[in-house]
Amino acid sequence: MLIALNKPYGVLCQFTDRSDPPRPTLAGFGLPAGVYAAGRLDHDSEGLLLLTDDGTLAHRITDPRHKLEKIYRVQVEGDPTPEQVDALCRGVTLNDGPTRPARVRRIAPPALWPRDPPVRFRKTVPDAWLEIAISEGRNRQVRRMTAAVGLPTLRLVRVAIGAWTLGDLQPGQWRALR
Repeated sequence: MLIALNKPYGVLCQFTDRSDPPRPTLAGFGLPAGVYAAGRLDHDSEGLLLLTDDGTLAHRITDPRHKLEKIYRVQVEGDPTPEQVDALCRGVTLNDGPTRPARVRRIAPPALWPRDPPVRFRKTVPDAWLEIAISEGRNRQVRRMTAAVGLPTLRLVRVAIGAWTLGDLQPGQWRALR
């Protein structure tokens, strides 16, 4: 079984939380029993999360050797220069080593659901949207990449993993995939 979930902002990619007070988890979305997340999205990231009950499939989705492309819509603080975009495309050096080259392009603000809480608006600081496609999955990689070139991430929404896409799922909605 393979499930696509639009993970909302502020939700942990696990089914339990021992924090006090507990934070929202995947347990609140009525998912079928026995599935678990194939990969992760940080609690402050949104969008496509795949869940499965098939360990082999989960490994194929998450293992970096398979170079499964992940596509993100990323709102950044600042007005990206061609040099900044080119640096992201070539790959940047992070504290855990250089990243693989990425596909990056500037895009118009996408039609997305409102985020709760909303991204802080600052009248004197411009922002822009990028589409970033990577074939790795390091911890907070996209956020660290944009920060490394001087463009802090304000909002991050994953829209695709390989051939699987978010489609029209709204936050908290899920559907079975083939």
